[in-house]
Amino acid sequence: MRYLFYCFFLMITVSYSQSKSNLSEQEYTIIKNKIRLLSSSNIDSAFIYTDKLETSNNHLHQAFAQGTKSYLYQIKGDVQNSKFSLDRAYESLKKISSSKDKIEMNAYLLNCGGLSSWKRGDFSHALDQFQEGRKLSISINDRVQALKFNINIGLINNEVGNYKEAISISKQSDLMIDKMRYLFSDEQFNMYKSAINLNLGKYYEDFYKSKIDKTEYLDSAQFYYVKAIIYSKSLDYNKMLAQMNLANIYYLKKNFSEAEKGYQSILNSSKENGFFLEYSKIIYNLGDLYYYKKEYKQSLVYFKKVDSIYYADKANPIEFLKSNYYQAKIYQALKNQEEAAKYSEIYLENYEKNEFKLNKEIAEVNFKKSKEQLKTEMKIIQEDYKYKKNLTILVVLVLCVLVVFLGFLAVRGFKKKKIAERKVADLIEEYRMNRINSEKEIIINQEIVKNTSTVISIEKENEILEKLKFLEKKLEYLKPDFTQQSAAKKIKTNTSYLSSVVNNHYNKTFSEYLNELRINYVIEEMISNATYRKYSTQAIAESVGFKNAVSFTKSFNKRTGVTPIQFIKGLEKEIV
Repeated sequence: MRYLFYCFFLMITVSYSQSKSNLSEQEYTIIKNKIRLLSSSNIDSAFIYTDKLETSNNHLHQAFAQGTKSYLYQIKGDVQNSKFSLDRAYESLKKISSSKDKIEMNAYLLNCGGLSSWKRGDFSHALDQFQEGRKLSISINDRVQALKFNINIGLINNEVGNYKEAISISKQSDLMIDKMRYLFSDEQFNMYKSAINLNLGKYYEDFYKSKIDKTEYLDSAQFYYVKAIIYSKSLDYNKMLAQMNLANIYYLKKNFSEAEKGYQSILNSSKENGFFLEYSKIIYNLGDLYYYKKEYKQSLVYFKKVDSIYYADKANPIEFLKSNYYQAKIYQALKNQEEAAKYSEIYLENYEKNEFKLNKEIAEVNFKKSKEQLKTEMKIIQEDYKYKKNLTILVVLVLCVLVVFLGFLAVRGFKKKKIAERKVADLIEEYRMNRINSEKEIIINQEIVKNTSTVISIEKENEILEKLKFLEKKLEYLKPDFTQQSAAKKIKTNTSYLSSVVNNHYNKTFSEYLNELRINYVIEEMISNATYRKYSTQAIAESVGFKNAVSFTKSFNKRTGVTPIQFIKGLEKEIV
């Protein structure tokens, strides 16, 4: 319900000076500034100016317009046109000769793409784009754009639950904006300050939802949302977001009257300004608010509006899903079993379609219970309806299904537990054997060397292997920037020789070899270091050079056959 906050798109419209254009530099700058301002107040008008800029004969202008449109489309929920516009932007970029301007534009497109990926819930891809863009900006000493990438990386940290990191990044960025005040116009400065305060408010709000007892986080969120409103006087979109999020805080504080006033005050303006996704969220929020006030008839009015919007353009699947959940609950409370069954069926039909998106967005709002608990509630409503129609048959059926299901879960759980325990025991034994054999020297197999496609002398291969083992002992492979190229550079050889040596002696690609080193290190640390076992999966992943917990878990499972959490639980039983 309350998972909307301002993304830092408005801060990525950087000026690009061009000499060859059918527009003067002044005209080009004016159009870009209009696009930037309209993106926060009237998206449809922003499209008019991007269309105008796209007609320029200057490929740089075209790339800017197309990249901007890609994100504007994403704001409107049009994923297909968003991706299409970004592809066109990169085609225009290819036509630009190598220059600082091309690098600057490439960074801009990476930011547009990263923000669109973030909007879609593809956080891993968004992070890759932000990090790549930051490197480009740093390479041309573009301090402002590099700062914006840092802020957007803060967005991703918040999405995956690294709230402290997100807050820290944003506060540092806020100080930097103040120090760089001379680089911005008054409008730009207010826009950046508005966005930073919106983000900080959202981070504290999400932090509170992960630690309900920390009510001071709600106070912090409220403080930053109020500041965002102050800086958003001429930014309709930002102001609307800040007001909606402030109403969310009132709701969480159970100040329902202020929350209702907040939602109602922006309901019509959000629709009139074309912010249809936000309009749908506000309607849903009002339905949710009236539900918790037990004003069921009023709640149904808003939930049915949510359904109408969904059936018109499919733009609000999350709100549609949750509105049907609450409608089923309302009709159950009103003793209308037929309607309760109807809406619970709609919920169940759409649940699987939206499950991935719910998980990716960390949908904690009003869904603190697990997904299985939610599904069970809906099934209970349906079963209750059927029960009233045919009591005897239903009781027998439910009991039979329950017994079989519980039996199946018990057997499957027992088997999985035994398999996991066996794998953990095998890994512990493997670790002990490796400790015994760790001093054995690796002997080069000359016959394998002869069969390799890359001809290397035995002496050279010995030298490369010895240096590679030296890097292993120094734990160089734990660094995030340790790659085949960097390793070859440190060893003072080329990547082909290095790849050949790794393939000969480990029968792996360099990437497979690197991942196995990192996973083996984690296994040894988990076995020998009790403190290490207490770290989060994300922290463990970062400690050995992985970018995120997802790729680390995948590699760990491939190596061990169990997840890091399963392995740690198994260790606690094996190690006394």
